Amino acid sequence: MNIVKKIKTLLKEAELYHSQGLMYEAIAKYNDATELIQKNEQLKNKQNLLEGISKKINVLNKDISKIELAPKKPEVSENIQDLIKKMYAFSPDMDEGAKALEGAVALAKFGQFKRAISDFNELLKRDSTRVDAAKNILRCHMALFSIDEAISQYEKWLLDDIFNPDHLNKIYIFFESLLNNEGVEKTLPKTKEQVDKVKVAVSSENDQVQISEPKDAGLEKSETVSEGEVESEAGSEDVLDVNSIGISVDSGPQKGHVYEFKVRFQLGKVVSLLIPSRDKDVIENFKIGSEIHDVQYYSNVGLFKGSGLVSAVKEITIGPLRGDYCVDIEVMVH
Repeated sequence: MNIVKKIKTLLKEAELYHSQGLMYEAIAKYNDATELIQKNEQLKNKQNLLEGISKKINVLNKDISKIELAPKKPEVSENIQDLIKKMYAFSPDMDEGAKALEGAVALAKFGQFKRAISDFNELLKRDSTRVDAAKNILRCHMALFSIDEAISQYEKWLLDDIFNPDHLNKIYIFFESLLNNEGVEKTLPKTKEQVDKVKVAVSSENDQVQISEPKDAGLEKSETVSEGEVESEAGSEDVLDVNSIGISVDSGPQKGHVYEFKVRFQLGKVVSLLIPSRDKDVIENFKIGSEIHDVQYYSNVGLFKGSGLVSAVKEITIGPLRGDYCVDIEVMVH
């Protein structure tokens, strides 16, 4: 077997191991491929291949850390889950659908993803909550590291015809951006006719020795969106989906440091961040009712800047995320 074919085989085996959750085995295959590439001076694009494999290994190591740190029993009792939903005060003028949606999001914020998915699925039956429920179902699957489940669910929606074309397009744009933000390379179908065709195309792509860099939500890789474009995209009814935000700390020992936070969940103009207990010093910068200036929002259409109003800061006292903090920020565009 020549060197190129052997490298292709090792990379395909690594991807297969990764898809089966065999992280350490996947890293071993990537290391074998790295060793072969380093020994061959005539190989084209040698440095690019090595850098690409290094990034793949870094992603695997991050996944391993997340899995090892994950709680063994992520779900609490049903009574506690009901209590979590009741902890959030609902406006008296909210309709039942909006209350149910906010309750399901509350469950997700507290790490009760399976129960939240079940509640969101019920909300797919309502026209007013269907798209928001679908987006949050996909976020829950991603939080559970169930990427294949998220993709399968999306493809099932294409086949079930429960969404109109406009809603499907919104979900497609949202999900594609979500996957890109997580460094997942996947060609998503946009219609039911494309579901099978995409599977064939992906299989064909795997035959090429190409490693792509996971897409980052950082400023250097984001196209800046003008204020006019933000207002056009984020009108009174439609709000831009935000993947992550960058905030400059303005006090304490970390003053001047820019933190980038992933958006765990979003409901309308309010985005929810999860701040680990180890970053407790950062929490001091979030005061309910205070406005955070010069916030960088990374959305599916690019980067836009604005401010944010801190609407809630809650320490999670029950469930698998106990000790962490959930911070809600209302997106404000000037």
